[in-house]
Amino acid sequence: MISANTAAASAYTVTAGDRGWPQATREAGSRDGAASTASAALVSLSDESRLLAELAARDREVRTHEAAHVAAGGDLVRGAASFTFQSGPDGRRYATGGEVSIDISPASTPEETLAKANQIRAAALAPAEPSAQDRQVAAQAAAMAQQARAEIAARQAAGYRADEGPAAGSAIDAFA
Repeated sequence: MISANTAAASAYTVTAGDRGWPQATREAGSRDGAASTASAALVSLSDESRLLAELAARDREVRTHEAAHVAAGGDLVRGAASFTFQSGPDGRRYATGGEVSIDISPASTPEETLAKANQIRAAALAPAEPSAQDRQVAAQAAAMAQQARAEIAARQAAGYRADEGPAAGSAIDAFA
């Protein structure tokens, strides 16, 4: 933990936040901004600038990541992206995490479910660096697609097509 003594008479504690990114929180200090603990190290303005640059970079990364999910998810996205924020030493809130809700329920037919599963997988893997959760959703979508393919194959093996009932030549017509 590092405390920063700023000209604004405030001290900030820097700790590892979500995914190891720095997290700054305001500490109670004296009128001149000294940290409340004697063992806290002072951080120079260049360290504060570095922290702000890291928070700003993380904010851009998170927003870009979630925007990729939204763009690829299309009509499966349920609402706007939501973000987890942390305040920086400058008082601004920086996004340090985020999520996008996507409808992952099966569709009404196996063919529609297959198309939906492919879109879910594409949305999950859309960011340049998918997270572990993104990869898990992509794996679930792949399993959904495989199940839909199996249902389609079973139906075709039984002589049926989704939109026409029995396939031509699969039924015997008897005329009297």
